[in-house]
Amino acid sequence: MNLILHVLLDAAVIFGLAYLMPQIDVKNFGTAVLIALLLGLLNFFVGWLIRFPLNLFTFFLLTGLVRIVVTALLLKLIDKFMDSFTIVGFWPALVIALAVAVAGMLIDRSAPTPEMVESGYVTYLLSYLQLA
Repeated sequence: MNLILHVLLDAAVIFGLAYLMPQIDVKNFGTAVLIALLLGLLNFFVGWLIRFPLNLFTFFLLTGLVRIVVTALLLKLIDKFMDSFTIVGFWPALVIALAVAVAGMLIDRSAPTPEMVESGYVTYLLSYLQLA
């Protein structure tokens, strides 16, 4: 469920930034979902190969910044393979990568912890929200 939420949120961020920034062009929301899926797969399978040497070079002090730059590079790679998605320049790709990282962080922070589930707080909160 969390994976589906991340993909949809990433797609919404990409599609929203394409609406706001003239340097980014996405054909439709289905294309944005495909971009988000490809970005997740590339980050999982290829991203660590790029991130690891860069993190070694920075002594693991700039891990978050390296992750954002690698995500921007992967977005430019996706841009090269897809006709219905274009990014003009590297800076818009960096903005998308930063926005996707912030949105993912907000989703991960709002997820209930195992302690919340075990204590019954989540069940109480859900039952309260259904009654309201």
